[in-house]
Order: sequence, then C-alpha cells, then structure tokens
Amino acid sequence: MRLTTKGRYAVTAMLDLAFHSRVKPVTLTEIATRQTISLSYLEQLFSRLRRANMVIGVRGPGGGYKLSRGAEEISISDIILAVDEQVDLTNCEQKSNCQNGQPCLTHDLWMGLSDTVRNYLDGITLKQLLDQADVQAVAQRQDSDVQQIMQFRDAETIGMALK
Repeated sequence: MRLTTKGRYAVTAMLDLAFHSRVKPVTLTEIATRQTISLSYLEQLFSRLRRANMVIGVRGPGGGYKLSRGAEEISISDIILAVDEQVDLTNCEQKSNCQNGQPCLTHDLWMGLSDTVRNYLDGITLKQLLDQADVQAVAQRQDSDVQQIMQFRDAETIGMALK
C-alpha cells in the first residue's frame, strides 16, 4: 500500500482543522504545534489541499485555513487523493503487468484488497471522525497540552526578560 506519511499527515491535519475551524480559521502553526508535524511539510500539504478545493485560506489578522465545504462532505479518501497518494496494494500500480507484462498469481487478491480499503476510506467522512468521543477527547487533550507549553514558554520568556 502506498499510503505514506504524506497521506497520514494530511488526514490528521484535516481532522485537526475540522475540529478547530468551527470557531475561527486555523493557522498552520497551530496545527503543526498540536500534531507535531513540521510547518514546512504542512505548507506543502495545504498547497495541494488548496488546489484540490478542500480548504480555503483566510487572509489578514485572525486568518488561517478552514474547510471549503462541510466536514460531512469530505471523505478520508478525498484527502488522500488530494495529496497525490494512492490506495493501491499492487506492485504494478493496478496495470496488470506485475510479472513480465502480465498479471502475477496474486494480482487479483491485491486488487480486491485495494478496492476494499478504498471503499472503506470512501465511506468515512471527517464529520464521522469528529463525532467520535475518543477523537474529541484527544483533540481536547492536545489543546490542553499546547496551552501548557505556551504558558511555559511565556514564563520562560518573562524570566529571561527579568534577568
């Protein structure tokens, strides 16, 4: 399967965005901090997500990103495809040329599994994930963790300024 870090991080970032942008646009720095994803990597992902019309940027003070449509309209497979990931478990990229230009013995097996995974991810939306109690609990814990980190940084900065 060719679901790499790119696809996983894109889904994580989009879920974070869906959770937090209900109140206000979300900056990539906020997502990077909560999800411990490199800011430059998120910039690359959001460039692709923006081109795929999955997110929109809001300029100015208080700006950031928000979903371009409702969370109930965005499937996990939409996100993965938007960042150029494939849900493909074959070695031939579904071209049936796995063995000397012909299908291998297990080609149909891997094609069937790819279809099953794709259908599974097509059937799950951001909203469905957002509605899960465990997802909400993790998002709230991350918010609390980030607030503690920011308070510690502020206290450190104040301490350094007083020296």
